[in-house]
Amino acid sequence: EDPRAPTYSICVTYNVGSRDEKPGRTGFAHLFEHMLFQGSENVGKGEHFILVQNNGGSANGTTNSERTNYFETLPANQLELGIFLEADRMRAPAITQANFDNQRLTVQEERRQSYDNRPYGKTYETVLALAYDNFSYQHSTIGSMEDLNAATVRDAEEFFRTYYAPNNAVLSLVGDFKTDVALNLVKKYFEAIPAQAPPSPPDTTEPEQKAERRKIIEDGFAQTPRLDIVYKIPPGNTADWYALDVLGQVLSSGVSSRLYQKFVKEKEIALSVYANASEQRGPALFWFSLIGRPNSDPGELEKLLYGEIARLQNEPVADWELKKVEMQLRRERAQRLYSSRSRASSLAHFAVYYNDPELINSVW
Repeated sequence: EDPRAPTYSICVTYNVGSRDEKPGRTGFAHLFEHMLFQGSENVGKGEHFILVQNNGGSANGTTNSERTNYFETLPANQLELGIFLEADRMRAPAITQANFDNQRLTVQEERRQSYDNRPYGKTYETVLALAYDNFSYQHSTIGSMEDLNAATVRDAEEFFRTYYAPNNAVLSLVGDFKTDVALNLVKKYFEAIPAQAPPSPPDTTEPEQKAERRKIIEDGFAQTPRLDIVYKIPPGNTADWYALDVLGQVLSSGVSSRLYQKFVKEKEIALSVYANASEQRGPALFWFSLIGRPNSDPGELEKLLYGEIARLQNEPVADWELKKVEMQLRRERAQRLYSSRSRASSLAHFAVYYNDPELINSVW
């Protein structure tokens, strides 16, 4: 409960993402996310957004490798509306051939815009395919054109029965309501939705990698060279992962960071630098990405980056660097907790990823 503003947010997060997909069916979790906005038994096509917006609210959904979430923010006097909308599409979405074909075309156009026809658009998928041996994390959430073309309505129906059940979802509410009233509404609309057999968790284990892997991408859209180097790291919510999360901030967060000072200011060899630990429940990646200046030498970028990694191995991180990062992370945490929607999403994130929503109060 949070009565400071006369609004509330609801977030329903399903324990299904691209890591649950099978070979030949990449992009399906994301495609199905789109399907859930096409109407349900008591909500017409396109009516979900209309009902939310006509009441002054906002709504959306997202998919990643680990989960799919849907969320609305609405005025406090529309508490029943948000709960009803989420329950109706969990219970009986409109899975029709027309809706399926329409949303497949939408996702394919999204792929063209975000991956196929933009600078460095092929990089992300190429790195995943190179870094991972296990299919679960080896492909992107958007999926391939071939797999999207091969998908069928029957696949969608099976996917719905397998993953879109109340026992495979988390509902979080944050905002101006009374808990007893909210829980009664949740029971009213959700309690009769039948559970399904729990889906088998995906195998995300990785075999030991024996040697480095390299690949060169010829990218006609890119005007300057880009270098990406990734390392396999432990899953999220482990001591080593948190250490690497802080390290990413030390290396590339802000103009005083190590990589920015070395590559952009001192050597003037790069336009941007990035270092970050991805968060996954299985083996994750620590990702370095540098976009060089025109005509810069990728070999020189690589050499300088390995020099910075060696420096980390041989010298302790300075106290001022850690204090700066600590303040940055505290600010980011405060910003994440500022809105009811971000809090609802965070509670569900920690519940689905780690079965521990209380992490929202302790991780940063």
